[in-house]
Amino acid sequence: MSVSLKSLGIDQLSVEERLALVQELWDSIAESTGALPLTEAQQAELDRRLAEHEAHPDDVVPWEDVKASIEARLKR
Repeated sequence: MSVSLKSLGIDQLSVEERLALVQELWDSIAESTGALPLTEAQQAELDRRLAEHEAHPDDVVPWEDVKASIEARLKR
């Protein structure tokens, strides 16, 4: 049996619980970044984004604002 939203019961969670789970999953993946090497295209994109950020360090949106915006859209 393959793993799915239904088989894990994730489809029964609220939106807030699923968002928290996504964050937890993402954090667990981030802890294992050495496990998956980047492709040349991925490394080039990361380099481009870092250069853009370094050129414009104040052009950012705090995570709290991004999350609030997403949650507001989900409640519509």
